[in-house]
Amino acid sequence: MRSHLLNDTTAEQYRRSVTEGIERVAAKLAATDRPFTGVTVDALAPAIDAIDLDKPLLDTGAVLDELEDVYLRDAVYFHHPRYLAHLNCPVVIPAVLGEAILSAVNSSLDTWDQSAGGTLIERKLIDWTTARIGLGPAADGVFTSGGTQSNLQALLLAREEAKTDTTAKLRIFASEVSHFSVKKSAKLLGLSPDSVVTIPVDQNKRMQTVALAHELERCKAAGLVPMAVVATAGTTDFGSIDPLPEIAELCAQYGTWMHVDAAYGCGLLASVKYRGRIDGIERADSVTVDYHKSFFQPVSSSAVLVRDAATLRHATYHAEYLNPKRMVQERIPNQVDKSLQTTRRFDALKLWVTLRTMGADGIGQLFDEVCDLAVEGWKILAADPRYDVVVEPTLSTLVFRYIPAAVTDPSEIDRANLYARKALFASGDAVVAGTKVQGRHYLKFTLLNPETTTEDIAAVLDLIAGHAEQYLGESLDRAS
Repeated sequence: MRSHLLNDTTAEQYRRSVTEGIERVAAKLAATDRPFTGVTVDALAPAIDAIDLDKPLLDTGAVLDELEDVYLRDAVYFHHPRYLAHLNCPVVIPAVLGEAILSAVNSSLDTWDQSAGGTLIERKLIDWTTARIGLGPAADGVFTSGGTQSNLQALLLAREEAKTDTTAKLRIFASEVSHFSVKKSAKLLGLSPDSVVTIPVDQNKRMQTVALAHELERCKAAGLVPMAVVATAGTTDFGSIDPLPEIAELCAQYGTWMHVDAAYGCGLLASVKYRGRIDGIERADSVTVDYHKSFFQPVSSSAVLVRDAATLRHATYHAEYLNPKRMVQERIPNQVDKSLQTTRRFDALKLWVTLRTMGADGIGQLFDEVCDLAVEGWKILAADPRYDVVVEPTLSTLVFRYIPAAVTDPSEIDRANLYARKALFASGDAVVAGTKVQGRHYLKFTLLNPETTTEDIAAVLDLIAGHAEQYLGESLDRAS
């Protein structure tokens, strides 16, 4: 079995095996004509359940043949222009090259003696990102597994900086359309169930700063501690961006930590046209960015950034076998001193190879394209009497609802929209997401593929309407 270990004696076998795998994937990508096959759990599960993991196939070709049947054939392909569902972007080739390199070398980014160059590359990218944000010379950060972990770490730092004798008094303020990880983080941090104060949004799904000011004042008057305000720069459902300058003013007034969840909107940091939409982010105490959402990177590639590097000490623990305190005096850089994780992939390499190949403007141009596409998609929806569209897009998300002319019952319209989404997914012709707005079921396009066209959008809208009409027709037949 030593022949399977990657080392100097097996380099040629490594080249052959990886090349064979790449060729399979490349052929699959070239032949994929829809984002999904429509396979069901009941159809796919028996094939996987039947595999005996204690009986290896002992041949890479046979393994790849099997993988075609249990994964590649039925995978959801985000590169297809009619995948319009979640915040999953198609990936750029330089990033995939970086992924191949980092997997083979297998550096762990926790300590310098496990990843010398990797440590410095990650730090350089953190500095690059904080400079793009404008956090100042004392800024720092670390790569994470994703936005949820970044939000958790940011709120951990905010909790520790709040300097109160009891966590029961701590309050976090976030809009009603903020990411669920805010409430999840509060629970993980041991805060009370009512610690997250929900702030209403305006008609454009942006946090109402008047309501925020009222809640901050009410908190102060009640003897509570305003621990943090979480402003969102790109909400998951609507792509809306909270009024960052006004929120920053309120945070300064009340001495409250300002965290900006820019997991989605971070693509604007590279934007050629729309960077101004996140003005005010430079005043944050911490920022979440997900490069794997709007920088076209493979999962995972994310980071949490802070204005003051000293606040990262709240995540620092020292172990003699790993990162003893003496290393600080010796100026040995250990990224584990900043991270909630210990063993950690060199995910920063993907972004590094991308920037060194395409440049920030190249990434920004791609993100600008999908933002422009969303505007055109909104025009199509706004002009289509079959649909109600919620808000004009700020980023690249469209939330809408099929409204049949002959049906007035909101519950029946809900069921028609739910049916249309499921039927479309089952057909494999396109994939769209769903959400609720004021208790009613809506559909959602998340446009992150520059290859998607307005013709794709129009075609998918026709497919949705067809499925919904089919459901309503069958419903009327059952009722009669």
